[in-house]
Amino acid sequence: MDKVRFGIVGTGGMGSGHVNTIQKVEEAQLTAVCDVDESAVKVHAEKLGIQAFTDYKELIDSGLVDAVIVATPHYYHPPIAIYAMKKGKAVLSEKPMAVTVKAGDEMIKTAKKMKVPFTIMYQSRASGVYRAAHQLIEDGRLGEIYRTCLFASGFRSQAYYNSAEWRGTWKGEGGGVLINQAPHDIDIFTWLGGVPSRVIARTGTRRHIMECEDEASAMLEYPNGAIGFMHASTVEAPGTSMIEICGEKGKLTIYNGRLTFNELEMPLQQFNDTTPNMWGSPKSTPVDVPIEQREGGHIAIIRNLARHILYGEPLLMPGEEGINSLELINAVILSGNKGKPVRIPVNRDEYEEFIKEMKKTTKPKSSLMKQRVTDPQHVK
Repeated sequence: MDKVRFGIVGTGGMGSGHVNTIQKVEEAQLTAVCDVDESAVKVHAEKLGIQAFTDYKELIDSGLVDAVIVATPHYYHPPIAIYAMKKGKAVLSEKPMAVTVKAGDEMIKTAKKMKVPFTIMYQSRASGVYRAAHQLIEDGRLGEIYRTCLFASGFRSQAYYNSAEWRGTWKGEGGGVLINQAPHDIDIFTWLGGVPSRVIARTGTRRHIMECEDEASAMLEYPNGAIGFMHASTVEAPGTSMIEICGEKGKLTIYNGRLTFNELEMPLQQFNDTTPNMWGSPKSTPVDVPIEQREGGHIAIIRNLARHILYGEPLLMPGEEGINSLELINAVILSGNKGKPVRIPVNRDEYEEFIKEMKKTTKPKSSLMKQRVTDPQHVK
């Protein structure tokens, strides 16, 4: 095998972007596409001379693919991925891996049982900035972490939520900003700062006509006693992407893609306990952190999976790590809607029951203006 044969399930939205991107991956070959809307796959099949399907099982069973990219609405990620895994196919799932942690558990369990590669489209894992930040923490340069902070704000118009029946609904999407726009930031946040053990959240719908949250804030508690704060929204312009991790030995900040690291000359607690100066504080030094120039975006994750299959290259985003961000997402949604603290790991049965009840509240959209359009930044 010199190329991995890929099939894409879901080509009306983000999947169309993946159709274009995969053409640039030398280690991959797109051999089949699938969508429930025949017109959404016909255009790609005719242009590229590949096989088109309207049933994902037929694509997976066709013998045409070695790996499957799942780019459907969220609830369909687990059943499609699990079916592919059981057929021995590698899987790249769009984010989030699932709507509920219980469904995510099943994906991880199946991938391990079938011994198939499994990754998630968290392309920020390929970024030189985030990888440098992670290495600083892994090397112990921050020391023990005592505070975290995440801001993941941006904007979506009402036209965005009106573009499809599933968007912003409990039955179709399973959440709002937390399950759709913020997962990339939350994945990096938990990768760097760890997974909290307790969440107290407030969620709401501030500007949009939609069922789920367009704004969410939460106080976080960690197993070591550290505290944190997070805020996510689709109601702000311009948007802000900011992660701050404070440790005993220094502070790391990533603001709109720019990394800064200030290292303390003396650990904070040691300085606190030993200084005779009542107005003193430990001196800090800005550190020039080398940032590797590397391929990023969707193409990096697709290429990485292909190279993992061909050459054993380590996965940038191991599928089992996707459960970490999903734990925090589910905890914030549950806490915000129930008005109570929620512990992590999230109670699987409780969250399944919560989603079941919320689905019952979904109603048809009165202002639906159907559009299946890929985010322009991913169509180049």
